[in-house]
Amino acid sequence: MTNDNQKKAAVDYAAGMKYKDIAAKYGVSLNTVKSWRKRNGWSRGAPSNKMGAPKTNERVHPKNVPKIIEESDATEKQKMFALYYLQRFNATWAYMQAYGGKYTVANVEGPRLLVNPSIKSMIDELKAEQAVELHMTKMDVLNLAARQATANIGDYVDFGSKEVPVTDKQGHKVIDPITGKPRMKRVSRVTLRDKSEVDTSLLKSVRVGKDGVIVEINDPQKAMDMLLKNLPDTVITTGNDDDGFLTAIDEAGEKAWGDDDGSS
Repeated sequence: MTNDNQKKAAVDYAAGMKYKDIAAKYGVSLNTVKSWRKRNGWSRGAPSNKMGAPKTNERVHPKNVPKIIEESDATEKQKMFALYYLQRFNATWAYMQAYGGKYTVANVEGPRLLVNPSIKSMIDELKAEQAVELHMTKMDVLNLAARQATANIGDYVDFGSKEVPVTDKQGHKVIDPITGKPRMKRVSRVTLRDKSEVDTSLLKSVRVGKDGVIVEINDPQKAMDMLLKNLPDTVITTGNDDDGFLTAIDEAGEKAWGDDDGSS
């Protein structure tokens, strides 16, 4: 791919074109476009002057500008502010990128712009577009949090105890002189379930430590806190309308504190 096409692709990216659309336009893979962005320091909004990026006086073709931005009645700087805001969700930083000026001014004016009707409308619509592109909604995130909140280490590790014969230094079974039978002792056992049988997306890590394999699940308390902050009060307080969520938590609690039956 020529350097000229990379410059054109940088213009498209600065105008808000999606990775997949840029890849299709220039006949390259999605990972190639992402590599260009990282290597050449592309950014949304005003293009950068790093190698591979276009000069700031190059015009952006209207068809490359997001329709939401193009049809907005906001000023050009307000549109730039909206695009920058969606990069970091930092109003102060977005204001400084779009308008320039000192931090003290941007720290006041940036948040003010967020309540401007035109800007707020643009940001809300662009967020909705991003959500569609990601194929994920807030409910999807809450569903994942619910799964993490009820995750149980017992889903991944089978543990308990069992009796095994006592052996001597040579590995021979020790026979009880009275009963004539092998002496037995109880030992602990821990085995991992096969990855094909568990939901690995809820695991934080699986690693080998000095004392053996260590399995960690994501912090269920953090997930629970997130759910309590986002779920409606009716879901938390009503007895019959919780669509099974509280029941699932209760069942998970019983499973977590249940006694091991000691079977092999």
